[in-house]
Amino acid sequence: MTLESVPDQTSVAALLEPLDHELAPALDRLHARLARQAQELHRLDIAYRVVESPIGRLLLAATEQGILRVAFDLENHDAVLQLLADNVSPRILEAPARLDEAARELDEYFRGTRRAFDLPLDFRLSRGFRLSVLHHLPDIAYGSTESYAQVALAAGSPKAVRAVGTACATNPLPVVVPCHRVVKSDGSFGGYLGGVDAKRTLLALEAAA
Repeated sequence: MTLESVPDQTSVAALLEPLDHELAPALDRLHARLARQAQELHRLDIAYRVVESPIGRLLLAATEQGILRVAFDLENHDAVLQLLADNVSPRILEAPARLDEAARELDEYFRGTRRAFDLPLDFRLSRGFRLSVLHHLPDIAYGSTESYAQVALAAGSPKAVRAVGTACATNPLPVVVPCHRVVKSDGSFGGYLGGVDAKRTLLALEAAA
């Protein structure tokens, strides 16, 4: 073989591209079958998928009990999945079907046709006062807000304003459990796990409905 006859990297890539297109559907089918088998055999503890939204790509993760985690892109989805594997179960797999309903309800929410989520939730990542705060947040009406002080009072600890801020900042189920509806007493946004722009987008979406 002469030097001139050796294909360059561009030529090799061009030759392999049709093969990649042929293999991709088969690999997708194999992955889907493995996910179904894992779920049927109860060897799948956490299923996950990624959905697109007006506030960026959202990672959704669920156990058989319900939605366990909603994560923003800026949290680093790979890091979030690793934490779930370390702290909940290593039996974790991309299995979109378990999250079809969650994806559908989120799509309806972002299109302005859904005001409340009707999804089973798995709150195991929160406990104590933080969990009390999370249980209260869905009671804040769509399109409305409450101050951190108001949430502290509703959660049973009127002086725990800072703790409410921490509970919102560590909410494992943002959007679905609406910590974006909690603002400062002066009406300013305060912090948000997904960033201030995401919080502004969510509040504007609800105000416009």
